[in-house]
Amino acid sequence: DIEKLTGAKVDIQYSAPQKADVVEQNQILESAIATHPDGIAIDLLDAKANRAVLDEALQQKIPVVVFDSVAPQGMHLTSIGSDFCAQANMAAERLVKLLHGQGEVAIMMGVPTAPNHAIRAECHKQAFARYPGIKLVATGVDNDNIETAQKQASAIMQAHPDLKGWVASDAAGPVGIGQAIKESGKAGQVKMVGLDNLAEVLGLIKDGTADSSASSRPEMQGYWSVLSVWQQASGAPAPDHIDTGNVMISRENLDSY
Repeated sequence: DIEKLTGAKVDIQYSAPQKADVVEQNQILESAIATHPDGIAIDLLDAKANRAVLDEALQQKIPVVVFDSVAPQGMHLTSIGSDFCAQANMAAERLVKLLHGQGEVAIMMGVPTAPNHAIRAECHKQAFARYPGIKLVATGVDNDNIETAQKQASAIMQAHPDLKGWVASDAAGPVGIGQAIKESGKAGQVKMVGLDNLAEVLGLIKDGTADSSASSRPEMQGYWSVLSVWQQASGAPAPDHIDTGNVMISRENLDSY
């Protein structure tokens, strides 16, 4: 509990765009700046397009931290999250092992401009490229939307009937992929290693639609985001980066997780 830890009353106002739209996100950020908050924590949709508004917040002496992302180049902001490339490698390597190093695979990308999604997608590709028996046949783009992920996954599996496995670069992706796998009747035939720990993803692991999920501990990211904003608002220095680590969730540790 942040209030018990800091001794300060903490009022957290959560605002998010209705869809992954950087213009809408910047409008929300500008509205937040106008209220002169003690700090802002943001998951960037586009490091370049978000930059001007972030600069505006800093010019007004509002502490800013980025979570589940990386800070724009040259901006000295605390970033909170895991090693996204390591997270992608965990997922890709597990899928390769499940497929015994052979088969067609696909990647579901989230928002192409989002730093964390782009890093994961690229590292998935690099991991698959290390295995001659693995063939990357498609990359979907779901823009962090479950329904879009489901439609993209269905279309890709229809176009590639021999597809054997999936990984995702955002949290919405595996939920949509799981729905598509179920609808196609390919549960157990098409393997999936998901991303993060949405309740829907945990449900897919439980019922066997997904083998597992590489999670970056999002709850921990939220905790440290609030704590870092409080530190900076109190005049204390904050680190450049807080690594929340990654964990592989599977049926073996699902209950304890």
